[in-house]
Amino acid sequence: MMLEHRQRRFLAEINVIPLVDVVLVLLVIFMVTAPMLYRGMDITLPTSASNTIKPEIRAVLTIEKDQRLYLDKDPVSIAQLEQRLRVLKEEHKDVSIYLRADRDVPYGVVVQVMDGVKKVGIEKLGMVTDPTGPERVVDAVTSARKK
Repeated sequence: MMLEHRQRRFLAEINVIPLVDVVLVLLVIFMVTAPMLYRGMDITLPTSASNTIKPEIRAVLTIEKDQRLYLDKDPVSIAQLEQRLRVLKEEHKDVSIYLRADRDVPYGVVVQVMDGVKKVGIEKLGMVTDPTGPERVVDAVTSARKK
C-alpha cells in the first residue's frame, strides 16, 4: 500500500466577490431611497404688497460670423443698437447683457458693440464662451497646425 502524502494548502484569503455584491446592492438601495428621505414642509407663505426680490432682466446680444447683430432673436444694426439698448435700460434699470460673438468676428466689431453697450450705461456685460474640454484643446491645436 502506497501512502500518499499530500500537503494541504489552506486558503487563508477572504472571498471578496460576495462582499462586493452586498456593497453594490446596498449602494443601489441607498441611491434609490436617498431622494425620498428629504421631504419639504408644507407651509402657506404670507402675501406681501411689495416684492423684495426683483427678477433679473437678461438680454443676449449675438454677433454672427458675417457680422450680423441680434438682440435676443431680433436682428438689429449697429446704428439701431444704442437706441434699442437705451429703451431696454429705461424699462429695466438693472439689465444684464450677455455678448455672444463668433470667434471669427473681427476684434474691432466686438469692441464697437461693447462700446455701444457701455455708452448706454449698462454696466453688467458678460461674454459667453464655450467650455474648453480636452477634446476641444486637441481640435484647436490640430486646426492651428493646419493653418
